[in-house]
Amino acid sequence: MPQLRATLRQGLHTLLAHQVPSAQLAAELLLMHVLGRDRAYLHTHSDEDLPAEDLDRYVQLIAERSTGKPTQYITGHQEFWGLDFEVTPDVLIPRPETEHLVECVLELARLHGHAKDARLRIVDVGTGSGCIALALASEFPRAILFGADISRAALVVASRNAVRLNMPERVKFLESDLLGRLLAPDFAGTFDFVLSNPPYVGRNEVDKVQREVREFEPRLAWGGDLESGEEVYGRLFPQTLRALRPGGHVVVEIGYNMRDRVLASLGNDWDEVVVTPDLAGIPRVVSARKRLP
Repeated sequence: MPQLRATLRQGLHTLLAHQVPSAQLAAELLLMHVLGRDRAYLHTHSDEDLPAEDLDRYVQLIAERSTGKPTQYITGHQEFWGLDFEVTPDVLIPRPETEHLVECVLELARLHGHAKDARLRIVDVGTGSGCIALALASEFPRAILFGADISRAALVVASRNAVRLNMPERVKFLESDLLGRLLAPDFAGTFDFVLSNPPYVGRNEVDKVQREVREFEPRLAWGGDLESGEEVYGRLFPQTLRALRPGGHVVVEIGYNMRDRVLASLGNDWDEVVVTPDLAGIPRVVSARKRLP
């Protein structure tokens, strides 16, 4: 039977041969998944033999990853905001840079005097796995949160995540094209925050998208069928004006080259417009406050 060290080395060699990005990390995560162990175990028990059934399973998973299938879809998990989320091919895989959107909401709430126990009304548009809404539910225990998505399959995954994270009643998930179902008289003009990480890849940029995204992640969630990257923002911002109370905030994630186009889509009904970069210095989050009367 091969040792863990040799098995990991062979897995890495296969992934590198198929030009899989972050191959070392993928090789380790897949072996951790097979063994049900953490990374420390791999390195402190590297001389141990790997049972034949575990080796066969690992070889199978390495072969899957070599096709471009994301590691997260193979293991069924991705961490976001310190929480473990189930992910399936029905939802976009949560990215670390999207945590900047959550950070922005926390900072805006602090700046405007909202305590952690405030009864904020928040809606996450295009909620996908529910990662943004549930991360905020963990931070604002008394907030009233909604997660809207046009994909019924994504909402099923989001609902399962709410149950897994012991927050089954914290977020109301509903099927909606953007804010369509939240503009009725009972909802319009009542929200403190409208958030979104929308699809923002236009048709002319599909060839720039990583293979893992282009071939495996849901096109509805990242774009590719849009005429232009800012198309969704042009629809979302007018709806957001109707959904927010005066002084409420919109907070959206944007693509790496979209700053000026998204700002142009905002229009003139906002103040306190801020563009927040990610750790690489790339403009990542746009936030704006609905003007007071």
